[in-house]
Amino acid sequence: MNSWLGYGSTRFARAPEVGFGLVGSLRGYVALVTGASRGGGKGIALVLGSEGATVYVTGRSVRGEPTTLGRPGTIDETAGQVTERGGTGIAIRCDHADDAQVDAVFDQIRGEQGRLDLLVNNAWSGYEISPDPSLAFWEIEWRHWDLMFTGGLRATAYASRLAAPMMVTARRGLIANLTWVLDRPHGHAFYEVVKNGTNKLTEQMADDLRPFDVACIAVSPGFMRLERMNLPPDVAAMTESAEFPGRAIAALAADDRVLSKSGRVFTTPDLAREYGFTDIDGSQQSSFWDQHWAGTWT
Repeated sequence: MNSWLGYGSTRFARAPEVGFGLVGSLRGYVALVTGASRGGGKGIALVLGSEGATVYVTGRSVRGEPTTLGRPGTIDETAGQVTERGGTGIAIRCDHADDAQVDAVFDQIRGEQGRLDLLVNNAWSGYEISPDPSLAFWEIEWRHWDLMFTGGLRATAYASRLAAPMMVTARRGLIANLTWVLDRPHGHAFYEVVKNGTNKLTEQMADDLRPFDVACIAVSPGFMRLERMNLPPDVAAMTESAEFPGRAIAALAADDRVLSKSGRVFTTPDLAREYGFTDIDGSQQSSFWDQHWAGTWT
C-alpha cells in the first residue's frame, strides 16, 4: 500500500480491478497532464505514474533546447520519471496557446489509445510575469492579461473541448482543472478574474458532462514549493509539495462516486482529509492554509 494513503482500497475502487491505495490503482488509465515540464504539473504526472497510469505530458520545454524563461525541467524529464515510477510517460511538445498544436496532441492520444480517462488542465503562463498585488489594475502590464487568459483559462477550455467527446462516447472520465480558491482578495485584478473564471467554467462544464457520467472538478493547491524557488526555512515550512495535488487528483480519479463532486472546487487539504492521504511529509494541511482558508479548519 502506498504510504500516503491512510484508508483501505475498497472505498475508492472505481471498478473491481482498480484498487486505489495499492500500487497500480490507476493501471490501465490514460491521462493527459498539460503544462508538465515542472512544478505542479510535473508533480501530478509523477503521482499518476506511481499509480500505474499511462501519462501524456505536454509543455514547451524539451531536452536540448532553451526552456521557458530558462527554468529547470522539461517534458522529456517528466515523462522519463513517470516511467521510472511504474507508469508509462509520453512527452508531447505543445504550446497550449496554439490550437493546431493542441489538436495534434489529442489526435495522437486518440490514435494511440482510443480514449482518454483523465485530463488535468494545469497549463498556465500567468507566472511568466510575477503577479504583484500592490499594482492597481491600470498599472498592470497588459501582456499579463493575455498570459493568464490565453495560456491559462483559454487553454483549459480548449483542451476540455477536445477531451469531452472521447469521454462522452465512453461515458466515463474526469476533467480536473487546477485553480485557486478565493476566500479573500488576492489583490491582483487579472488573477482574481481568471481564477473565478476557471471555477465558473468548471461548474458549467460539469453541468454539460453530468448526463454522460463524466465529471469535472476544480482542485486548488496551496502554496507549493517548486524547483525555481529558494525559500528561507520559515517560509518553506508553510508550503506543500508539488505532489500533494497529484495525490488529490489520483484519489478523485479512482473514486467511483466522483460524479457526486462534479462542478465543485476542492482544496488539497479538503481532499486529503476525505480520502485519507497525506503530503510527502505526512501532513494533510500546510500552515499556509491556516492563514488563507478558514474553510479547511472543519
